Amino acid sequence: MNYRRAWCPGGTYFFTVNLLERKGNRLLVDRIDLLREAVRRVKRTHPFTIHAWVVLPEHLHCVIELPAGDVDFALRWRLIRLIFSRGIPKTERRSAVRQKRHERGIWQRRYWEHLIRDDADFAAHMDYVHFNPVKHGWVERVADWPYSTFHRLVAQGVYPEDWAGL
Repeated sequence: MNYRRAWCPGGTYFFTVNLLERKGNRLLVDRIDLLREAVRRVKRTHPFTIHAWVVLPEHLHCVIELPAGDVDFALRWRLIRLIFSRGIPKTERRSAVRQKRHERGIWQRRYWEHLIRDDADFAAHMDYVHFNPVKHGWVERVADWPYSTFHRLVAQGVYPEDWAGL
């Protein structure tokens, strides 16, 4: 299958990345320290700017910006998922196809990416990222979700503490 990707040097992108088994899975928040370390390690070797990030139990959303001239977000996601997966014991169920390919059964193979087009698109995706825990019913107030850049952006004056009226 030929997937169309928007390769824009120095682009800002919105991503959704899912675990393979979503129902009842809390792996990302249960192993949040491992995920954070994977992101830190990749950022050191392949820099990018995090504008927004939220980690839910079974998926995550983020808005990141690549350095000028760089288009390789795919390498960054491959490395983040690989580093995270290597820190998890091999206890997950794997399909015959994944076994044949020597793949883990942690992440969905594909992820959603969207190239941010303008300031309005950027603002809409920033809001989407931060409101997501409320949308999925994990908390009633955006400020109550601990695994989000929302708290950093409140401290920077970007969002008020009671943003979204919640």
